[in-house]
Order: sequence, then C-alpha cells, then structure tokens
Amino acid sequence: MSRPSERLRQAGHELVELDRAVHAAVQATPTPQIDHALARMSRAADRSLLWMGVATAMSVSGPRRRRAAVVGMLALGATSATVNLVVKQGPKRGRPSVERSVRTHGVRMPASHSWPSGHSASAFAFSTAAGAEAPELDTALRLVATVVAYSRVHTGVHYPGDVIAGAVIGAGIGSLAHHVAGRVAPRLTSCG
Repeated sequence: MSRPSERLRQAGHELVELDRAVHAAVQATPTPQIDHALARMSRAADRSLLWMGVATAMSVSGPRRRRAAVVGMLALGATSATVNLVVKQGPKRGRPSVERSVRTHGVRMPASHSWPSGHSASAFAFSTAAGAEAPELDTALRLVATVVAYSRVHTGVHYPGDVIAGAVIGAGIGSLAHHVAGRVAPRLTSCG
C-alpha cells in the first residue's frame, strides 16, 4: 500500500499531465474563424486596459455603477499585486512551448511564470467585485471574464490549470473586496 504522500505526489503528476493534454487538444483543434477574435480579446486585456474601459463606461452610468467600477478596480489592483508579487514567486511553472502554441496571432508570450494566469485573475477579480455591486451586470461581466480567461489558453500562453487558478484567486479577492466595501461604506451600497 502506498503512503498518502506518494498518492498525493502521483495525483499532482496526473493533474499536470491532464493539464498539458487539454492544452495540446485546444492547440490541435483548427478554429480559424475564432482565432483572431480571441487573440484580440487577449490583447485587449493586457495591462487591464479592457477592465479600465469597462470601469470608465460604468462610471458614467450612475452612482451605483460608479461605486461598482471603483470596487472592481480596487479588487483588480489587489489581485494583480497579489498574483504578480506573491503567488508567481511560488511554483515556477514554465509557459507552454511556443512551438506547440500555434495561434498566438500577435499575443506575446509573457516572460513571467505561467502559474497562475494574471489576466484571468484580474478578469475574475473585476467581474466578481463589480458584478456583486451591480448585479444587473454580473452575468455579462463574468461572461467577458470567461472569454478573456479562455483566450489565454486558446492563444497558447497559458495552460488551462493556470487560468483556473487565476480565476479562483481573482474571484476570491473580488468577493472579499465586495464584502469589505459593504462594511466600510455600507450606505453607498444602495446609491443610485
């Protein structure tokens, strides 16, 4: 009978292999009609420019949505700092091979470690926090965040596990930001 530590190590190895296999399957599937659109979405989310644009649009549509945009951007900033300055310093997972990533379409291969996906973390931080503050936008924001996250796998710069980890971290910090905002400035929650 194997020890629990050996079973855990083997399960970790299997998850890494599954992650690589899913990435390879995505890369091997021809999707010429959607390749350019997903590459554009991935590039739009570089340096959180997509989310800054969304926050700007939300800010001009009333006080409640302005608050949602502010809470979303605070969540995004906290998540970006957490992922890039803390979490990426942990497990140093390499990026997928450029040779296997056939559809970059102008999406640059980042120099940072692959795990977790910063784009996915930021997308889910903003969409979770802003969507909780402005529930009528929640589904649309999360849908855009999901497309951004998938675009990172589709363009070959991340493995699926990187994106899942980023989404979980971002959604967690986004939920925390919404909770803290409700405690710090509760009377502003019902504005608008």
